[in-house]
Amino acid sequence: MVEIMNMKTKYKGILFIVMSAFFFALMNMFVRLSGDLPSIQKSFFRNAIAFVIAAAAMKRNHIGFSGNKGNRKYLVFRSLFGTLGILCNFYAVDHLVLADASMLNKMSPFFAIFFSVIILKEKVKPAQVLIVVTAFIGSLFIIKPTVTNMELVPALIGFAGGVCAGLAYTYVRKLSSCGEKGPFIVAFFSGFSCLVTLPFLILDYHPMSMQQLVMLLLAGTAAAGGQFTITAAYSCAPAREISVYDYSQILFSAGFGFLVFGQIPDLFSWIGYVIIISMAVAMFLYNNRENA
Repeated sequence: MVEIMNMKTKYKGILFIVMSAFFFALMNMFVRLSGDLPSIQKSFFRNAIAFVIAAAAMKRNHIGFSGNKGNRKYLVFRSLFGTLGILCNFYAVDHLVLADASMLNKMSPFFAIFFSVIILKEKVKPAQVLIVVTAFIGSLFIIKPTVTNMELVPALIGFAGGVCAGLAYTYVRKLSSCGEKGPFIVAFFSGFSCLVTLPFLILDYHPMSMQQLVMLLLAGTAAAGGQFTITAAYSCAPAREISVYDYSQILFSAGFGFLVFGQIPDLFSWIGYVIIISMAVAMFLYNNRENA
């Protein structure tokens, strides 16, 4: 009976993480549809909506700061690197094929493993190191680091976004282990990001049409949906059991890119996708075997 209940909970976790992948792909689509606006302006509106929704969740569930002063620096680090990750991701979304931008951002779980060794002092097995290195090689097929590649700079910025996101997720794990609740972490990060980007927004504000405003509001709503469903996913099942399903975002992004923008990734990008997703599956199987 207990085993059946655990399976049902795991399936709920899989459903939630696939939903989060759909929401984040939807967010990237709306960001691109918002047109020629600075990444900082797009980030501000995205995080403003997420802050309102997270604050409402905190109030409804009576969630506040744990009171541990030691957590403050981790909250700042999580928010700083999370903000940089979003800005890099939004820039990549505006200048690359949607699926490429999404895949570069999905390098974050591999970098989270790397940074967990440095920050959380976790041990990494040689097999995990090999998987991370192979995934990095896969990312090079998407970045295509050649002098003649006009998309090299956006690709490198997208890759940097994946690095920053990996750092941010490492600090999320640290905060969770220190007793901070998900809605508070989301609210703090969103509020921090809005405050940091507000001066730049004021200095370089670009007037928006009603359509652009609606697209950014929809992007913020989709982002909040992604944040809360991914939090729900990892509360239902361990990351080692469900994290691989997060890569379904690439399928959603490729679908939106083709249907809405007529984008088709090139052969090298597809090779990169196959390598990175294969390494994600390998990591998934390896972690399950180690924890069996």
